[in-house]
Formats: sequence, C-alpha cells, structure tokens
Amino acid sequence: MTSLRIALADDQAIVRAGLRALLERHGIAVAFEANDGTELLERLAESPVDVVLSDIRMAGMDGIEALRRLRERGDATPVLLLTTFDESELLLQATEAGAQGFLLKDAAPEDLREAIARVAAGETLLQPVSTDPVRARYQYHQQEAPREHFTEREVAILRLLAGGYSNKEIARAMFLAEGTVKNYVSVILEKLGTRDRTRAVLKAITLRVI
Repeated sequence: MTSLRIALADDQAIVRAGLRALLERHGIAVAFEANDGTELLERLAESPVDVVLSDIRMAGMDGIEALRRLRERGDATPVLLLTTFDESELLLQATEAGAQGFLLKDAAPEDLREAIARVAAGETLLQPVSTDPVRARYQYHQQEAPREHFTEREVAILRLLAGGYSNKEIARAMFLAEGTVKNYVSVILEKLGTRDRTRAVLKAITLRVI
C-alpha cells in the first residue's frame, strides 16, 4: 500500500488539503494535486500515477470530461471519482466515460483507502451508491448541521481548523484560552458527527457551513 502514488484533483484547495492528510495518514502518497481537469491532464502526461482521485464537479473542466479525454488519448490509469451528490445519472456518466470507481465524499476514510487499493489492483467499484442507508445518513447531516446551528465563533474556529491551525494557534489568534478552544472543537465535532478534525472540515465544506 505504501508504494501507491495517486493524483488528486479538486477545485477547492481546502478539500485537497483534507484529502491529502487523510491519504498520507494511511500510507498513500499524493504525487501531485490539480485544480481542475485541464491541469490534471497536463500533469498526468508528465507524471504517471497508479490511481487518479478526482472530484466530479469542478470549475472549468470537470472530472467526467477529464476522464473522457484521458481515455481518448489511450491512458488507462484507474480513475476513482468523488462526488457530494448521490445521483444515479452521474454514476451512469462516470461508467460510460470509463471510470473504475465512484464514491461519495461522505464515505469513511477506511472506505476511501480500500477503494483506492482495489481500483489500483484492477477491480471496479461501480455499484450504485444511492442506497437508502447512505441517502438517509446524508440527509440526516444536511438537516442536523445547517449553518444556523453553528455560532459565528464556531464557524471562525472551523475555518482556522481548515487552515491546519492547532488549538494553541487558534487560541492565540482568537484571544481565547487553549482549554476554551478545545471545548469549542469538541462541540463542533459533536455537531458534525465526527471524531476527526480533518473529516469535520470536509463535512463542514460539504454542508456549506464554511
């Protein structure tokens, strides 16, 4: 697993940073990052990887169009497409374009790690993701964690978390005691239903909290 090199494409720098942190924690090396499909194609021509991990919806060239062009030029690198949208139409488009995998961003870190390993080994992960449990869980979070349920200070702390700041650094920036920041972070994680700071940031972005 430590020998796998992936390309990471997403038009949000914060999301890329969060995904990179998750992947590297699990021993997966990010060879390079791309801001959109055009940059992804250019970088892949110079630096081949084992797996491409790409968002579907990106400004400029999206993930599906980039995948189509990749296949048109004869590049068979396995592609795992990520999306926050549980839509069967996107699954069909991804399949037709030649994707090996399709996964919701709401997936657990261990599921993402397993998906990368499996597509790298030649498997396909194109089973429908719009199961009732997944849909119910995603809707639950949308209902339980809208922006109005977070105070301005909690949103400010979330943004600093997204920037990679430690509790001590956040305390210094916001003129709070470090213990107070720790309490705020605990409340934020509880509201977002996560135990991990990185997952909390990714979910907060998905739910448009920040």
